Amino acid sequence: MMKLDTKHAFLKEDILSYQDKVNAHHEALMNKTGKGNDFVGWVEWPNNYDKEEFERIKTVAAEIRNKCEVCVVCGIGGSYLGARAAIEMINGLYSKDKVEMIFLGNTFSSSYIAQILDYIKDKEVCVNVISKSGTTTETSLAFRFLKQFMEEKYGKEEACKRIVATTDKARGTLKAIADKEGYETFVIPDDIGGRFSVITPVGLFPIAVAGIDIDAIMNGLKKAYDDMADPDLTKNDAYAYAVCRRILENQGKNVEMLVSYETQMTMVAEWWKQLFGESEGKEEKGNLPTSANFSTDLHSLGQFIQEGKKVLYETLLLVDKPMKDLTFPSDPENADGMNYLAGKSVDWVNKMACQGTLEAHEVTGGVPNLILTMDDMSAESFGYMCYFFFRACAMTCYLLDINPFNQPGVEVYKKNMFRLLGKN
Repeated sequence: MMKLDTKHAFLKEDILSYQDKVNAHHEALMNKTGKGNDFVGWVEWPNNYDKEEFERIKTVAAEIRNKCEVCVVCGIGGSYLGARAAIEMINGLYSKDKVEMIFLGNTFSSSYIAQILDYIKDKEVCVNVISKSGTTTETSLAFRFLKQFMEEKYGKEEACKRIVATTDKARGTLKAIADKEGYETFVIPDDIGGRFSVITPVGLFPIAVAGIDIDAIMNGLKKAYDDMADPDLTKNDAYAYAVCRRILENQGKNVEMLVSYETQMTMVAEWWKQLFGESEGKEEKGNLPTSANFSTDLHSLGQFIQEGKKVLYETLLLVDKPMKDLTFPSDPENADGMNYLAGKSVDWVNKMACQGTLEAHEVTGGVPNLILTMDDMSAESFGYMCYFFFRACAMTCYLLDINPFNQPGVEVYKKNMFRLLGKN
């Protein structure tokens, strides 16, 4: 469901020369003996996820869908990026689903928070607050506003029925609030970190509230797990992609630009940036993850990619089959001179734009390109894609000899912010 093409990547090392290293790191990952092994719960998650809680997610999501016009998801980083990526990719940007999904708790912007509170005041609202500790400042600040809003709008008893908390199973500020107030609660597993958590209740509950088939997501996840059982680099494209990243870095390419040709996959790129940036950006190592959406961003970034400093490579994340296609209409007057496209598929035009851009960047610009192609933008493909990138991310970090699963730099930011805000 995801295939790697390296023909346009200018690789100066043989991918297969890394096979022994990949074998060793694969064994360490599967046996939980590598760095950060206390956070590898995601590896076997397709097989051992909590089936009872999974069914409860579907039940509670259905109840929430019957109650509300808007569901506000309150979280930041891994507590919202994966869910938003899934919802936008699978449902599209202008979904006609009965429940509108809105994301809060990811910013201190007073304007943004105020606009959302004003927007939802006359709508039927439910809330999903997501935080393992309950002390993440952006989320905690927003949730206080939301909690007061819900209690003023519905009264305390009904508000408690409309708020769902996803948090630690036993400890933390949010867990304590949820227990005190009687919120429905889902558990963030101890051994799965935030940027890997979209496949847990963190992502699955809001995705289900958005009307998406989470069984299909888990099916895609399991298929990816099965496909990646063998570390053979001629068969395992996730590991091959990880190796390519290291080869290109060795060639002086320190920036990776993830490129999509589907606007509704913009948030997929944002999720991907956290996954790889937070995982491998340590000890002054790693690639800087960035992204673009073509052809849109060709008209802003294309010049630099083509003729600017040769610091980057592109990873094209292509979709074989669009969600919907259009046929370009004919116009008898042809005043715009566009009849040469009449009768042609707009998706075909998009793919020709991709081909032309690839040729320009590769042949004229000398920019390496890796190509990842997924079948479609379905729920099953999303699940497969997640697990593909999880495995690739773990492998690419182990090849750098770093812990993929911690984030010490984020903790420094939090500490400094608490000091500046006067938190005791």
